[in-house]
Amino acid sequence: MLTDYASIGIFLILTVIFPLGAMAAAWMFRPRSKPDAEKLTTYECGVDTKGRSWMRFRVNYFLYALVFLAFDIETIFLFPWAVKFNSLGLFAFIEMLIFIAILVVALWYAWKEGALEWY
Repeated sequence: MLTDYASIGIFLILTVIFPLGAMAAAWMFRPRSKPDAEKLTTYECGVDTKGRSWMRFRVNYFLYALVFLAFDIETIFLFPWAVKFNSLGLFAFIEMLIFIAILVVALWYAWKEGALEWY
């Protein structure tokens, strides 16, 4: 029983040491030169902005991205199921039909709300 707690303790210690070590390494290996005037400009990529650089984007762009992520993650769940389809049986098939039905309802809702309209 003590070994179970020891492994959890080691895991917790590593979860603290690893990020602190990464931050210490980043601090040690960072460039130490003082930035010049060109480096301190807003856009160092080469092209100065024309007009206002802070503009509002429509929320539909973000909704479109969220819907893409949801259906992209759906593919992650479908791929292992498709690989093991023959050995899973009827229960897994019905479960996947329910999962796909939920996704179809989500797609219908996103379509109805206009989240897929790109304008």
